[in-house]
Amino acid sequence: MVVIVNLRKRGIILHNQSRKHRWLRWLIGVAATLLIMIFAAGGYFFHVAMVPGHKGFINNNTKIVKSDPLYQQKKWYQDVHKTRWTIKSATGNYRLDAWYVPAAKKTNKSVLIAHGFMGNKDQMGAYAALFHQLGYNVLVPDARAQGQSEGKYIGYGWPERYDERKWINKLIKHNGQDSQIVMFGVSMGGATTMMTSGIQLPRQVKAFVEDCGYSSLAAEIDYEAQNLYHLPWLVRKPLEGSLSIINRIANGFYLHDANSTAMLKQNHRPMLFIHGADDDFVPTRMVYQNYQATRGPKQLWVVKGAAHAKSFATHPKSYQKHVQKFLDQYVK
Repeated sequence: MVVIVNLRKRGIILHNQSRKHRWLRWLIGVAATLLIMIFAAGGYFFHVAMVPGHKGFINNNTKIVKSDPLYQQKKWYQDVHKTRWTIKSATGNYRLDAWYVPAAKKTNKSVLIAHGFMGNKDQMGAYAALFHQLGYNVLVPDARAQGQSEGKYIGYGWPERYDERKWINKLIKHNGQDSQIVMFGVSMGGATTMMTSGIQLPRQVKAFVEDCGYSSLAAEIDYEAQNLYHLPWLVRKPLEGSLSIINRIANGFYLHDANSTAMLKQNHRPMLFIHGADDDFVPTRMVYQNYQATRGPKQLWVVKGAAHAKSFATHPKSYQKHVQKFLDQYVK
């Protein structure tokens, strides 16, 4: 009897252990499936965010029409003689392409202009005209993997900040050691400008102007995951984590690395911040974080009625006046 009872107890124990093992295998299977799904989704969003190509949520039309408030500026850029400049990227050994337009009168003042996400140098024609009217030599590059520049992936300003420094050095070599250089950018170009401000730069860099740049890539991706895809927090965070890991492997950095606000804390040069009050692509709140972070002389202009990257088109005369008045303090 004792033997039978013990065998029954042992059988119950083995049965319970078997049930526990089945539950454990089931949980491991579910976790593995979820992990595969998360990284598959992360791969999809990596393709959307980092791989060059047509993006349905971005309007990059360069056709100009006479009803455009910036028609004259864009027409000038379209017609002006431009010289092609090229360099090799700071990392990756990609050929980078740019247009250079000298000022109407010989000067040591130059501006380096950075375009937005999946944009190109020709979309910055109105800004090139603005600075040319202010008496600057103008250099407008295509960022890596965009326009006519080579590259595999979009860097959102992070690897590009060292490319920008190479363009700055090329300007100095071309125009002389007494060069006075301003960097200007819009949207992703604005973030690139802010990120560039935080690295070691030649003394010839005098000031920065950024228009509607994001506070960090991680914050912008999270905002767009809500705004464009309406994903709840419990879905967004794992997806963003997988995207960040994939980007680190393929593109060399985590999403949180590309941080404008953090880089601004290392900047002591003057910076003008411009942002549309009605910006729903890079939310206006981000400009206040950026403005507070910088350590140099600064000015903030939040433009009433302006959507994303539309401040110049919304108030062309005021825009030029703000830029000119700010830069005249630091570029003589």
